[in-house]
Amino acid sequence: MDAAVDAGTGQFELNEEQRAIQEMARAFAADRVAPNALDWDKAKHFPADVIRETGPLGLGGIYVRDDVGGSALGRLDAVLIFEALAHADPAFSSFISIHNMAASMIDRFGSDEQRQRFLPKLTSMEWLASYCLTEPGSGSDAAALKTRAVRSGGDYVLNGAKQFISGAGDSDLYVVMARTGGDGPKGISTFVVPKDAAGLSFGANEHKMGWHMQSTRQVIFEDCKVPADNLLAAEGAGFGIAMAGLDGGRLNIAACSLGGAQSALDKALAYTAEREAFGSKINQFQALQFRLADMETELQAARIFLYAAASKLDRKAPDAGKWSAMAKRFVTDIGFDIANQALQLHGGYGYLHDYGIEKLVRDLRVHQILEGTNEIMRVIIARSLIGR
Repeated sequence: MDAAVDAGTGQFELNEEQRAIQEMARAFAADRVAPNALDWDKAKHFPADVIRETGPLGLGGIYVRDDVGGSALGRLDAVLIFEALAHADPAFSSFISIHNMAASMIDRFGSDEQRQRFLPKLTSMEWLASYCLTEPGSGSDAAALKTRAVRSGGDYVLNGAKQFISGAGDSDLYVVMARTGGDGPKGISTFVVPKDAAGLSFGANEHKMGWHMQSTRQVIFEDCKVPADNLLAAEGAGFGIAMAGLDGGRLNIAACSLGGAQSALDKALAYTAEREAFGSKINQFQALQFRLADMETELQAARIFLYAAASKLDRKAPDAGKWSAMAKRFVTDIGFDIANQALQLHGGYGYLHDYGIEKLVRDLRVHQILEGTNEIMRVIIARSLIGR
């Protein structure tokens, strides 16, 4: 679904359907997510019931084909949805993004039988999905993963562990990268592992800086039997599958940063219009006005950059991967900085949980780390410029 760029303003002019999608996501987030976000954060509560409510809205398979219940939308459409959800709660939006990344891998690389078996329940949100790549000893160096899958008759037997898995213990399906061959990327394969698989267990819920409404645990495989029919594509195809998912995942997490940063700026504008010091509203002081002006400028630059990168991925442009990396690096850095500045503008009140600003700072910080650290994004960008 294409959006036009206005030559005079540089703004993306969304078409009618895109505006409707955006408004639908905003309305749901304002009604069902925003009023609960601080309570979920404080209680470290995973709101599976509200997450499942996104299924009937078409958010369980945003870019999954429609023959299995997906919405068959584009990457720019998805960015609009995640940005809107994140304005209410970046952690909630991020989990919806992760679920969609896992579902899209099955849609793109699964057989017709696998697509029919797994995707209708994923797109409806009857089942929730998690993505399992990172391990205790391999993060940025994903091709060094150690979890191994060995063929045994009609099954594969998995042994190893995955680290920092969002939704672990709560999700119903796990898209898992495991080694079936030798060292390096060519030895990696992808499996769909159900929660009730024998030999699958989960570690303790991690105590994190942010993203408190998401469970984050190790996923542990101890002689875990998975039917051979749950292998996606073929042995050795897993690293390519993982990397194919990450370009879109990087745009999604950037969109979550963008929505959170917009929320932070909105809160800062409202607070500075009410707070008085030295006999004036503090938004009348020029130094503060300059800071707000810079925050708005950086936020709009990040938005245009992200929308352009998403449009490139929709068009399958040759440089879409570079643009996804650039957008992820730029938007997540800008998003965190804006949230941090908004906290500063709130003074001591920004440090209090009830104002919601410190939560945004905590939630947005991890976006500079996951889906490939921003340092790895710079590596990808540099390699595209100078070759390897």
